[in-house]
Amino acid sequence: MSTTTLAVLVPLLPFLGALAGLLLGRSAPGFARPLAVLPALASAVLAVVVAVRQGGGKPIVASTQLTPTGSVPIDLALYLDGFAVLVAVLVGVVATCVQLYSTAYLREDPRYPSYAALVSLFTSAMLLVVYSGDLMVLLVGWEVMGICSYFLVGHYWETEAARSASLKAFLVTKLGDVPFLIGLFALATDAGSFRITKILGTVAAGGLDHPTLIALLLLAGVAGKSAQFPLHTWLPDAMAGPTPVSALIHAATMVAAGVYFVARLLPVFEASQAAMVVMAVMAAVTMVGSGLAALAQDDIKRVLAYSTIGQLGYMTGALAVGDRGAAVFHLLSHGAFKALLFLGAGVIIHAAGTNSLAAMDRMDGLAKRIPDAFWTMTIALLALAAIPPFAGFFSKEAVLVAAEHAAGGHTEAAPSAAGWLVLVAGVLTALLTAAYAARLWLMAFRGRGAAAPDHGKEPLAMTGVLWLLAIPSLGLGLAAGPIADWFDGNGLTPTPVTSVLGTGAAAVGAVLTYALWQRAAAKAAAAPATAAPAPGAILAAAEQPAAVAATVSAATAAAESAAETPEVAEVAHEHPAVPAGPAADPGRALLGPLHRHAADGFHLDAVYDRLFVRPVRAAASLVRFLDREVVDTYVSGAGAGPRLLGSLVRRAQTGNVQSYLSALLAGAVVLAIATAVLANVNAGS
Repeated sequence: MSTTTLAVLVPLLPFLGALAGLLLGRSAPGFARPLAVLPALASAVLAVVVAVRQGGGKPIVASTQLTPTGSVPIDLALYLDGFAVLVAVLVGVVATCVQLYSTAYLREDPRYPSYAALVSLFTSAMLLVVYSGDLMVLLVGWEVMGICSYFLVGHYWETEAARSASLKAFLVTKLGDVPFLIGLFALATDAGSFRITKILGTVAAGGLDHPTLIALLLLAGVAGKSAQFPLHTWLPDAMAGPTPVSALIHAATMVAAGVYFVARLLPVFEASQAAMVVMAVMAAVTMVGSGLAALAQDDIKRVLAYSTIGQLGYMTGALAVGDRGAAVFHLLSHGAFKALLFLGAGVIIHAAGTNSLAAMDRMDGLAKRIPDAFWTMTIALLALAAIPPFAGFFSKEAVLVAAEHAAGGHTEAAPSAAGWLVLVAGVLTALLTAAYAARLWLMAFRGRGAAAPDHGKEPLAMTGVLWLLAIPSLGLGLAAGPIADWFDGNGLTPTPVTSVLGTGAAAVGAVLTYALWQRAAAKAAAAPATAAPAPGAILAAAEQPAAVAATVSAATAAAESAAETPEVAEVAHEHPAVPAGPAADPGRALLGPLHRHAADGFHLDAVYDRLFVRPVRAAASLVRFLDREVVDTYVSGAGAGPRLLGSLVRRAQTGNVQSYLSALLAGAVVLAIATAVLANVNAGS
């Protein structure tokens, strides 16, 4: 079987699995799990075969015209280069792990068949984006992922949080997709084709008439899909969905699509120095802002969500300095350890009965209850913090090396200002990343207080997947040398300068967080335990001193988290009440007065509410008033005239035959007289 045929089967098999799952989910629920796992597994195996056959050599291109358009043609095209085949392997492996994990994680969920089918469709759409050689076909996968994320984030639609989060994710990403679509059409108009190969040829020949405008329009869509500032606010709220969905979105689909798109069309962006600077600014703000926000989150999944935003900022930063090899290398590395982090977080949530770090910090022995999650999460957090020799160290260093190279003016792809922005923000983010990774590990696994509940060993389908993902999280970085040959050939190995800067910053962040955690733990141990917060605890906290209010607020958040998290409700076993009391949170000391603002995402949602939501609502109220008071008045008036005339005519309809004959006779007399008068007038004239 040819490589092209195998490549066609890679996205097709999950699509057929999704179709079969939706058709048979209700009538034959026993087939739901095989239809979820087997197509994803087969797709992953075929993706590996395609990658081996392609071997990082010359791109494999195949196409057939989809339909005649009369102008710019649309082709069903494949473009298999080193970037595409390796990203497809990542998507296939992570999707298979998520499907396996979900068979145990959602074993009691009555909507599992539709959930599994949507995950398969999600996977197929991302694989279509990865392999597609035509931008219109790529757009189909791009938009299918958007609708799949809407349904999957809103899986627990009974809760207001899930409904709001799914709608927000859909609308914010669509806000970026509108200029993205305009940019695609403008790009195809200048190039005369939607084919990626022809577009890149046009760029190389200097044939783009509006490179800056096109690049900025496309960048808006990328910012929405890959959760970059200022369109990143949907991603933390999307944690209302099931944890396996979060792993899939954050590791291998949806948010990775935007970065991959820019990597595919990087010469289009490099044609405009202004666009590269804008991309660098966007990456720098995203990296630093998300790192600060992650330090202030209590929900373990929201910490990981802001972490994803920051790591995507690293990838965008690498693209902003013209090194797509470093960007995709970090995408592969991040996909492995971020999938592990989210799936491990799911095990922790099941075991602890809460997703609140403050509540976990008041549990003793949680690490001993879930040793598989403890060890694999430790590996993943070390990779996230970019500690050598874990995968995250090598991929993050590749980004910093590229930024250093651009800052020194050694590349024409990006201005040196973009290099300095990415380099400085990257080093600072390395410190923040290590700090919030250490905070998560200490609060989740080194809590002190009541004994953590013991519910026995977690299912093998969950723990086995964790160990499988731990392998690339630990060893993928060692393949930095061979992987470079699959990309553009640029070196991906660290340099002494960036290694010292990045690792030193990470070490400072981790050590500082540990020291502040010890101090906070000592204060928490000395403070008297508090009772579970009453309904009015939040109001009371506002009237108390800051330290006491913070304690009550943390306890309240923990109690609400334990009670309202949808995933806690689906756990088969019972959980004891979450103990209340002060939590040893080093994030408060690290951030100081910034903590309150960082916990709320620096109030960007409030800013958007005032800038966009309120004006739109006011405009809608004005339209409603005009429609009701002005337009409806004219419509009502148009109906009132005939009604009045009808009422007058109706009065003449008495039903008395004599009255009708009298009226007929009178009318005849009037007509006769009128006729005679007219005849006399005519005769006299």
